[in-house]
Amino acid sequence: MHSSLRPFFSQAGLRHGARAALPAFPGFIMFSAAFGTAAAQKGLSLAEAMGLSAFVYAGASQMVGLEVWQKVWTPTTILTIMTVTAVVNARMILLGATVQPWLRHEPMARNALNLFLITEAGWLVGTRYYNEGGRDVGVLLGAALILWIVWQIATIVGFFAGALVPEPKAFGLDFVMPIFFSVMLVPLWKGARPALPWLVAGAVSFVTHALVPGYGYIVAGALAGVIAGMLIE
Repeated sequence: MHSSLRPFFSQAGLRHGARAALPAFPGFIMFSAAFGTAAAQKGLSLAEAMGLSAFVYAGASQMVGLEVWQKVWTPTTILTIMTVTAVVNARMILLGATVQPWLRHEPMARNALNLFLITEAGWLVGTRYYNEGGRDVGVLLGAALILWIVWQIATIVGFFAGALVPEPKAFGLDFVMPIFFSVMLVPLWKGARPALPWLVAGAVSFVTHALVPGYGYIVAGALAGVIAGMLIE
């Protein structure tokens, strides 16, 4: 790998990122297949389900979107699904901000593609690589591209065959993603003090989820973590 501290882009980085994302495949496959199954049961066509997976590309937002999905759309329902999706995905603003030092010299088109495809899993892969001294932006894009492709394929599989597992929780499949994120966060541990914002974000999210209906707990936790980090620093 290139040893320079200045960010650069290479095809080798694309391949490296794709390989580094392999541990995320089980979680992505289970989550996306579950969405495909839920979309089919909700009455969406394959094209509608694939549209959500391709362009919204966020498991939580896609699942929430299904809850407010209507056969007949009105301005109110359109505004509702737009608002809910924006709120649930607001955490992506923070993820995008953290990779800004890495991407700021990238061409606009590649920057836009990187940020459109960013997910927690791809971000974790890229952040770990960056913290270890790597600067090849291809790693971030390689992980993002392969995960997006896996997400689309699993949506199709789930749409047609996911009904064979009608209750994922009965098999513990709902724990796959949390376990993956927990394992990927371990290398980012830098002591108790830097971890305090994580603790604050988690606690605020938990309390907000228990007291306030809806999906505001995601934004509340993220903002609390940011504020805690600023105060600690």
